[in-house]
Amino acid sequence: MKSLKKTISLILLAVAIPAAVIILFFVLGRERYDIASIAVALLSTAAFVLAFERNSANGRLVVLVAVMTALSVAGRFIFSPIAFFKPVTAIVIITAVYFGSESGYITGAFCALLSNFYFGQGPWTPFQMTVWGLIGLLSGLLSKYLKKNTAILALWGGVAGVIFSMVMDVWTTLWAEEGFNLARYFTNVSFSLPIMAIYAASNIIFLLLLAKPIGKKLERIKTKYGIITN
Repeated sequence: MKSLKKTISLILLAVAIPAAVIILFFVLGRERYDIASIAVALLSTAAFVLAFERNSANGRLVVLVAVMTALSVAGRFIFSPIAFFKPVTAIVIITAVYFGSESGYITGAFCALLSNFYFGQGPWTPFQMTVWGLIGLLSGLLSKYLKKNTAILALWGGVAGVIFSMVMDVWTTLWAEEGFNLARYFTNVSFSLPIMAIYAASNIIFLLLLAKPIGKKLERIKTKYGIITN
């Protein structure tokens, strides 16, 4: 039963959410991005609940994920004067490594949703929610390797920056074309290479600075309270 629930939660995150965002974009248009954002929020919450171990100790996991989400939102605010240089992805990765894919996904998704009440909601919001969530999902699946080796963690941070930029270029192409044009997509990717490099570099820097001190605290909390994560 536990493995079945885990499988369903991963399908929701990896397949259902991206599909919902794309389908709703074409069916409802970019003006109704709010429905797509709500869909991502609800599906990511459903996946988190499905994978959640229901015991008294793990009730604290909800609080910890909320704290990590707040930290990522605060980090985006604090570094807002520096374009594209943000700690959000690093915090999402750290959350996923120590608390699992579902926790990483919901942290990334809700960081985008909540912080955009300040930075501005728009058709890009569900895409940001999805890509930060997917980075959390993949980080959780790779956690065994990311915990052990700082070099691999830093490398993954750089790769995550590339993933974020390339997925957001999907949104840019859809916005410009009212549909997806592969040639325009690769053109957008080529123009965004400097931004992609900043994303990648910022992830590496923040992971090298934050992963070890935050990770030690999270590991200690998990051990102290017997928090079980998948």
